Amino acid sequence: MKKFCLIPVLTGLLAVAQPALADAAPNGKQLVMDNCTRCHDDKMYTRQSRRVTTLEGLNKQVTRCEQALGLKWFDDEIGAVASYLNKNYYHFE
Repeated sequence: MKKFCLIPVLTGLLAVAQPALADAAPNGKQLVMDNCTRCHDDKMYTRQSRRVTTLEGLNKQVTRCEQALGLKWFDDEIGAVASYLNKNYYHFE
């Protein structure tokens, strides 16, 4: 019985699939427009008294909103929304 290693095969499949996965990455802006603006507008992110003060806090807040709306997003979608909001409004490092 011949044995062969699956690692090169799996590595090759991942290399081919990687560009497709990158193209399928969620669009944070579109998710915000489709879901977050139901409750509030851009002023929520720029107000002086905002509760979110860290990137970790932003991720937690996006998760809370996602759960409150019953959206059932994947972690990458939550990350995309938090990344979009951070890039455009919060500017946390």
